Amino acid sequence: MSQATVKQAIDSLGEAISQNPKTAQLKYRAEVIWNGDVHCTSTIRNLPPVPVDEPAAFGGGDAAQSPGDLILTALGTCQGIMYAALASAMGIELTSCKIKLSGNLDLHGLFGMGADKGIPPGFQDIEFESIIESPASDEELKQLVDAVEAQCPILDTLVRSISVAGSATINGKSGYISAKAA
Repeated sequence: MSQATVKQAIDSLGEAISQNPKTAQLKYRAEVIWNGDVHCTSTIRNLPPVPVDEPAAFGGGDAAQSPGDLILTALGTCQGIMYAALASAMGIELTSCKIKLSGNLDLHGLFGMGADKGIPPGFQDIEFESIIESPASDEELKQLVDAVEAQCPILDTLVRSISVAGSATINGKSGYISAKAA
């Protein structure tokens, strides 16, 4: 797809949302199946299954991205897509766009040895650097960066407290509430 094609798709989608606001509501779905050891497969829509594995240090075969890798990948790809989409909408030509990401995890939290020290099991922080090449002016590109960071759904999800609810069906019996955070 060219930037012109992306702009046309965005304009059409924006018009459809303006005409019928209910079309703006999306529900994403995924199904993950454990395959043994620390290997899983994620299935989304009718796309090929995506393997998920852990590095050897966690007992995995290091054959695919880990869940932590997928968080960084989700943020980086969302940023890249938003750069392409918003640059197209703003009439900014992109020559290249790369997002470098890193996240820090303290294994004390992951192994349940950090609660008394206030160490969470998840990432303690995530950093990213967007590297943009374009013939546009620095001011236009700064506006693009601001727009991407204001509108990126995955960045928003990571920095904003959201409701996460979970349940478990145990041996065919449903109704066990396993997780809830806001």
